Amino acid sequence: MDEKRTNNSNNDYSAENIQVLEGLEAVRKRPAMFIGDLSVKGLHHLVHEVVDNSIDEALVGYCKNIEIIINKDGSITIKDDGRGIPTDYHEKEKKSALEVVMTVLHAGGKFDKESYKVSGGLHGVGVSCVNALSSYLRAEVHRDGKIHVQEYQYGKPTSEVKITGETNRTGTEITFEPDNSIFSTTDFNYEILAARLRELAFLNKGINLSIIDERESAENGNGENDTNFRNDHFYSKKGLKEFVEFLDATREKLIENTIYIDTIKNEVPVEIALQYNTSFSENVHSYVNNISTIEGGTHLAGFRRGLTRTLKSYAEKSGMTAKLKFDISGDDFREGLTAIISIKVQEPQFEGQTKTKLGNSEVIGAVDQAVSTYLSSFLEENPRDAKIIVQKIILAATARHAARKARELVQRKTVLSGSGLPGKLADCADTDPANCEIYLVEGDSAGGTAKQGRDRQFQAILPLRGKILNVEKAMEHKILENEEIKNMFMALGVSIGTEEDSKALNMEGLRYHKIIIMTDADVDGSHITTLIMTFFFRYMQDLIKNGNLYIATPPLYLIKKGKTQQYCWSEVERVKVVKEFGQGKESSVNIQRYKGLGEMNAEQLWETTMNPEKRTLRQVTIESAAEADRIFSMLMGDEVPPRREFIEKHAKYANIDA
Repeated sequence: MDEKRTNNSNNDYSAENIQVLEGLEAVRKRPAMFIGDLSVKGLHHLVHEVVDNSIDEALVGYCKNIEIIINKDGSITIKDDGRGIPTDYHEKEKKSALEVVMTVLHAGGKFDKESYKVSGGLHGVGVSCVNALSSYLRAEVHRDGKIHVQEYQYGKPTSEVKITGETNRTGTEITFEPDNSIFSTTDFNYEILAARLRELAFLNKGINLSIIDERESAENGNGENDTNFRNDHFYSKKGLKEFVEFLDATREKLIENTIYIDTIKNEVPVEIALQYNTSFSENVHSYVNNISTIEGGTHLAGFRRGLTRTLKSYAEKSGMTAKLKFDISGDDFREGLTAIISIKVQEPQFEGQTKTKLGNSEVIGAVDQAVSTYLSSFLEENPRDAKIIVQKIILAATARHAARKARELVQRKTVLSGSGLPGKLADCADTDPANCEIYLVEGDSAGGTAKQGRDRQFQAILPLRGKILNVEKAMEHKILENEEIKNMFMALGVSIGTEEDSKALNMEGLRYHKIIIMTDADVDGSHITTLIMTFFFRYMQDLIKNGNLYIATPPLYLIKKGKTQQYCWSEVERVKVVKEFGQGKESSVNIQRYKGLGEMNAEQLWETTMNPEKRTLRQVTIESAAEADRIFSMLMGDEVPPRREFIEKHAKYANIDA
């Protein structure tokens, strides 16, 4: 793939390649239309958009190094060593091409097929969208031996493009501060950015990507900050093959070698890596032009079709399925499968609610052919691995058959019991799902307090007994037979499994649009939250994608001094309040640490955690499906060292509860 990228002889990238489609004003008026979200997700999409421009330079062979710097003042810088944005005069717009790119929506070289064969980014919105939503932006271009600089405020230039010096390199450097009057937060999350860079390194082998956070540095022995900033460097030599191995690091492999496909079919570059493991879940992640297509699309359909047909044909020819008394479904061929599908197309067409579903019809056949051709050869040349895969498929089919019986039993019990609601559920009076919310509460004690404290009109309570089943380690029929999980399905009004897809979620009967996990603010509570989130991620992922799942945030402390009291949700907040209350003397001050919801009375629970006017709910989102898959597998799997390392790094209660 590297050779194909670097053999691009068209280095004539100048102002005449920049084509203008429309103006910029709408971005600041309706920002959510352009980036979809004005909280954490939208904020980080700004960075992704700038980085994707650098990646596009890499795809045509002109960029090898990309760096993100989170600056000490909270702004962010993205550097690359590409050709640099053109700075010469743009005849149509009567200004520098750099200013055109930075200030006009849908202006850029990506619309000129000779400049970029493929491109990613936010579906063509461009870096001008980033500029429009920034209170300050500085563009520095190293090109033609000169350093060109222009600065902007709220998308408008504050000066002409200036030459500030000479240079012996090429590239673009963008520094920006997101507009805090538009975004609910402007605090960049290191993990989100690092995960995206790691993903891009796997998707684009041979490119160096690095990140450094100058807000965080280690303390040296003198109690002063040194320059040992938090940083990571990502580079992949084998691309998707290493990506799959990274995702499956905490799973037990079924076959030794990862199956890898890198080819061009019908002028569509197709790169696929896949591996079977002993788990019971399917983990297939698809990308087009480096964009994660979490809703799938034609490339995923082509992959599934090619995989199913090829494996089914081999299994039948081998005679291994002759004694089966029921059909093998498409799901059975993908149980325990981890796969990455990455394709590049000139003009991707996106469908679906979140514009992350590929619609190009020509892609189905291309991916189908690539999988069929290579997989057929692999199975013939590796009979031992082929036998292991087919045995896994037969086991999956047998388990699915048992799971269907368990599912039918749950549905039959629901019909026979009349209302079909679990006995522990305290339902709400309102019957409009859009107005209703349900709390999944840890234990009967806390459940009782929540029932007393809630607003019965729109808040329902479902107590869960202890820690629910770890779905990462259980077969589907065991999961569906679990009492607490059955109660969740029944209370929510959703069902799993259709004729076409045995794992599809039917949400037509969804009874609550807000599903809120409410557990104790301690280590056990966090474990229960993780178990519930793992269940939703593996079996009710559509509810996460639709924004239905939330986590409640009960306070950690109640600080009292005389008749004055204040709740605190963090250790930092506790220290601050204690200092304010007691002038640094913790002994004129009473500190109560809440470890369990049951330690609060009904009024306190309502006031701090359930009252919509005062509470803080954290919405569960999937920024990167592949990263979420890896983390859930690592947290809920059998490998202890990676889990310990992760918990030590992200521990919330370790110091408080020691």
